[in-house]
Amino acid sequence: MTAFSSPALALLLALLALLSPPPVNAQVDDGLATVRLDGRALFRIGGTGELEARQRARLIERQLLAVLEVPEGIAKARIAPAGENGEARQISVAGRTLMQVFEDDAQANGQTLDAQARKWASVLETALVQASTRRTSERARFVTDVRASVDTAFARLVEAAVSIVPRALAALLVIGVFWALAAGVRGLTRIISERLVRDRTVENLIKQVSYYTVWLLGLIVAATAFGLEPSTLATGLGLTSLALGFALKDILSNFVSGLLILTLRPFKLGDQIVIGDTEGTVERIELRATQIRTYDGRRVLVPNAETFTSRVTNNTAAPVRRAKVLCHLGYGVEVAQVMALLNAAALETEGVIDTPPPLVVLLELRADGLTFQLNFWCDSRRSDFMQTASRVRIRVIRALRDAGVDLPDPGASTVRLLDEPPEQS
Repeated sequence: MTAFSSPALALLLALLALLSPPPVNAQVDDGLATVRLDGRALFRIGGTGELEARQRARLIERQLLAVLEVPEGIAKARIAPAGENGEARQISVAGRTLMQVFEDDAQANGQTLDAQARKWASVLETALVQASTRRTSERARFVTDVRASVDTAFARLVEAAVSIVPRALAALLVIGVFWALAAGVRGLTRIISERLVRDRTVENLIKQVSYYTVWLLGLIVAATAFGLEPSTLATGLGLTSLALGFALKDILSNFVSGLLILTLRPFKLGDQIVIGDTEGTVERIELRATQIRTYDGRRVLVPNAETFTSRVTNNTAAPVRRAKVLCHLGYGVEVAQVMALLNAAALETEGVIDTPPPLVVLLELRADGLTFQLNFWCDSRRSDFMQTASRVRIRVIRALRDAGVDLPDPGASTVRLLDEPPEQS
């Protein structure tokens, strides 16, 4: 299994946020759009209370093309008051309304309302006459329409590049700065935590929370530099929360589970745990996965959602752990003597602690002999646990032999057939 690095995860979340469909107001836009006819720029306009600048420009362009469908009907542009109180001016040609000019348009260009309306009416009238002369025949109309489509596409591409590229570079610069800042904060947090915090798990939690907090701030600033308002971006993400919820379900689940694991601390760094079929030492607790080093040296990454919802056995939660050794002997042994020997053997073994004391029980009465179980306590770490159990077994064998207790000999057993007659004396 592989895990996303921290910068890669942050960049992935930023990419998903940018690719998610934002609301109209959250699009990268300087508030102006160019009105074109046959690919030629006429003038730039802003938006209104009902229409965005681009939508308004496209509407004017469609009206101009509609007038050109009847070129002989092109006449002088007319200007008339519009609105409930005549607060706007309406420009029309051949009885078709091309656009309305508002006070905001005039103020943006430093003109009075009537002067701005006359200026744009003249531009539209001239553009229609010139476009009409380019459409004197069906062939000329076809060539002009094709050329206009190509010119318009390239012009809009250049406009978009001029508008977006500086913002994109600014956003990348901001991300780079915050990446360095996040790395510096993580290093500073590590130094401070090593001096003030003794718990490695708490230290890990502080480092990761501070690191990703700086990254989150960096993404917000980068989005602002790119031209996206944080409030409208949040609205857009809210509108697509259902889709993002399904798309990021596993990532968010692992992230939240990681925070809960680091906060509740069911285990800490260095603990030896068992999760499902995985057993080993906890090396790292990331916000996405828990890194475990198995006893044979392999590294396993367990998703935090699986870790948080699964049964976890923490073998080193307590400093000591009980172990057991089974001993199979024949019915000819003295039970009290054997139990005393086993108990003494455990107490004399290195690594076995005195409190709680060892305990010997007669576990089973089997057909082929007796089964004794020796329980003792030792260090809970696996290496000490395994080595101490091995030393206890060696000590038990030596003690039984020294005491003359017969140990089981599988090779000496007698096999008798059911229909074999007994020997006659």
